Amino acid sequence: MIIIDLLENSLFAGIAAIGFGSISNIPLKSFPGCALLAAIAHTSRLVLMQLCGWNIIMASFVAAISIGLLSIPLAKFWRCPAEALSFPALLPMIPGMYAYRAVQSLLICLQNKEEISFEHYFNLFNYNCMICFLTMLMMAVGVLLPIFIFRSSSFSVTR
Repeated sequence: MIIIDLLENSLFAGIAAIGFGSISNIPLKSFPGCALLAAIAHTSRLVLMQLCGWNIIMASFVAAISIGLLSIPLAKFWRCPAEALSFPALLPMIPGMYAYRAVQSLLICLQNKEEISFEHYFNLFNYNCMICFLTMLMMAVGVLLPIFIFRSSSFSVTR
């Protein structure tokens, strides 16, 4: 059952990456690379969170590093910039539920007149904002770190 769930999640992450790639106007030939990177990263994040007990911030950081590391050789294979493969593959991992819960708790917080309820929902707002922000920050750092470390090979792909 776990393998079926992992395959299902990787399939949908790949489809989402293709969708993000299509609105980002990347080359059509690089769609399979985006889907492959998204599937690998989303599955690795899910394994780290579900089976290893990692939190979403560190699991997303490791998955983003895997996108950054794998995007450089895949960019050479598909002859497109590494960023064209990595950024659409990163987008399916954005923590949407935390962002949704942050907005929801902010709206409920502003509607409450009682101090206890206000503080409770304000704490929920802060928690969800912090998790969402730190996850996206670590994803951006994780995907850019290998591209900057291997600068000579990542920027010379399309030459």
